[in-house]
Amino acid sequence: MNIRRRSLFAASMAHAVHDGLTDVIYVLLPLWQAQFALSFAQVGLLRGAYAGMMAGLQLLASRAAKRWGRERLLVGGTALAGLAYLVAGQASGLAVLLLALLLGGLGASTQHPLASSLVTDTHEAGGGVKEALAQYNFAGDIGKMLVPAGVGLLLLVTSWQTSVTVLGLLGLAAAGVLWWLLAPQPSLPSSPRKTVPARGNDSGSGLAALLLTGTLDSAVRMGFLTFLPFLLQGKGAGSAGIGLALMLLFVGGAFGKLVCGYLGARIDMMRTVWFTESATALLILLMLFLPLAAMMALLPLLGLVLNGTSSVLYGVVPELAGAGRRDQAFALFYTGTIGGGALAPVVFGRLGDGAGITAAVIGLAALLLLTLPLSWWVERQLHSYLPRTL
Repeated sequence: MNIRRRSLFAASMAHAVHDGLTDVIYVLLPLWQAQFALSFAQVGLLRGAYAGMMAGLQLLASRAAKRWGRERLLVGGTALAGLAYLVAGQASGLAVLLLALLLGGLGASTQHPLASSLVTDTHEAGGGVKEALAQYNFAGDIGKMLVPAGVGLLLLVTSWQTSVTVLGLLGLAAAGVLWWLLAPQPSLPSSPRKTVPARGNDSGSGLAALLLTGTLDSAVRMGFLTFLPFLLQGKGAGSAGIGLALMLLFVGGAFGKLVCGYLGARIDMMRTVWFTESATALLILLMLFLPLAAMMALLPLLGLVLNGTSSVLYGVVPELAGAGRRDQAFALFYTGTIGGGALAPVVFGRLGDGAGITAAVIGLAALLLLTLPLSWWVERQLHSYLPRTL
């Protein structure tokens, strides 16, 4: 297996495992609430501890990688995430559980910026960066589906403590495989081309616009996911129907990251983003007025465009950041998108409380349209920040 395939497989596996370990918390929170008699505020604290550590320390992880090595830090972060679940499996109260999730978020903070830049650097010389990043992002969504589903099945036959311990062993095993895949590479091969920006300030302007685009896109996605169960419930869906609807949306979203990532590599970024964001805004509005059956039929398509934009945006990050700044650029991008996704449910939840869920969803669709001029600006910077081959 050549270095390109090894790196893509390692990064994709890391993405699948880390995203799975992150989203499985949603399955475990009700069990922890019942086990430890937690209030909803304490439940929110547990979820926020993991997500907050993961989002807030990505820039620190990118800087630490320059000192300790990207591959070593990625392996160590994955092992720490696994160790955190082993600690959680032995928790006897809120304090130990909170400590475990803080450790898990610390370990998870290494994955997005380091694995993304690993894929970029190993694919740049031979081309196909955007397609490789699309596969990497697709793997993350597969992990989001498989790990929580696997734990859900495991909980039918064993305790949550045993299930969480299995998650810890999964993280440690993944770290071992990553060490095997990445440790034999003393360093990544540098690109045979040396590039410099045609205009020094254009990349910063483009990255800022790209970061804002990704933040708004993530905010709308997470805000809509917060309201979707209530929209379905209002149209007569029960718990099983809501579960099926979310599955349809997530399956469409997984393929959206793959399909739209390839689409963005075939046509320019702006056209792809304009298509996906416009379609997302329209479909979100349709969810308010369609009957339940029609909603269910359109959810895979909505998932495709709702999630697909992110792959297109990820693929642009390395084009606007120099080779030495990619870890930091990816860290900034992921910090913004995760932060926007965490803030949106709070902001639009308050809007929903005051003006109603319909107004909140319309507000989300309107917010999404702001990405259109931003993506135009990013595309303009891409054309003005053309690298010169030396």
